[in-house]
Amino acid sequence: MYNLWIFLRKYNAFFLFVIFEIAAIIILVNHNSFQKASYISSINNFTGGINSKVSQVSDYLSLGHVNDSLARENAMLRNQLKSSFYIDTMAKRTVKDTVYNQQYQYIPAKVVSNSTNRRNNYITINIGSKDGIEKDMGVICGSGVVGLVVKTTEHFASIQSLLNSNARVSAMFADTKEIGTVTWGVDLNPHQGLLMDVSNSVKPKLGERVVTSGQSLYPTGIPIGRVSNLHAKEGGLFLNMYLDLAVDYGKLEYVNVVVNKLAKEQAEVQSQDKKDKDE
Repeated sequence: MYNLWIFLRKYNAFFLFVIFEIAAIIILVNHNSFQKASYISSINNFTGGINSKVSQVSDYLSLGHVNDSLARENAMLRNQLKSSFYIDTMAKRTVKDTVYNQQYQYIPAKVVSNSTNRRNNYITINIGSKDGIEKDMGVICGSGVVGLVVKTTEHFASIQSLLNSNARVSAMFADTKEIGTVTWGVDLNPHQGLLMDVSNSVKPKLGERVVTSGQSLYPTGIPIGRVSNLHAKEGGLFLNMYLDLAVDYGKLEYVNVVVNKLAKEQAEVQSQDKKDKDE
């Protein structure tokens, strides 16, 4: 207590100055409309700036929730697209009716881990068998084809990225519908794929869009990339060409797993067709 008294006595002039200064400011502000308005404006600017920063931090912290909601909404909208349905034509009582039955469903997922700099790259997502995810389901995102489910646990799934030496996707030119197969290029470029086994009668153009053909696990028309370079394959019967891939695999955050309700039936028919051709 004595030390406090000594401190106050030592600096009493300073404290008196501060008190008189505050009193003068209060009197000036209360009795002068211009200074009062300026003071209020300054306070509002200060508190407004603080509130703005707090709001920005709050918005940033809530981005994860917003992104999750958008991913679910995008999956729901994809489920309603016409390309998710197939036409079932039935004859009944001589009346022919066309019914659209859903073939594809989409389950949203968040990317947990991802690699792009290896020869065989994989992606892990935060949903698994308990969410209905199974091996050999296709995976896409808003930009295009992502890859193929190769392994599941109860809560997670591993995806073989298109950036994988074993990846193969049945593809076609969006305009001409000519078929080919997309694989990853040999130089480990995460932005470049290779379209193979295209008939040399085809005259593709640089920049032409390449999409899924619908002959595999993906719906028809999912973007894969655009033609960036043409060169003839040895033997001269087919063309190979490089593609600028539609998906930036290094920036993947959310994906949709494709549930093809007719996958088993489709595989059986295609297997039989292949067997017949081999005989």
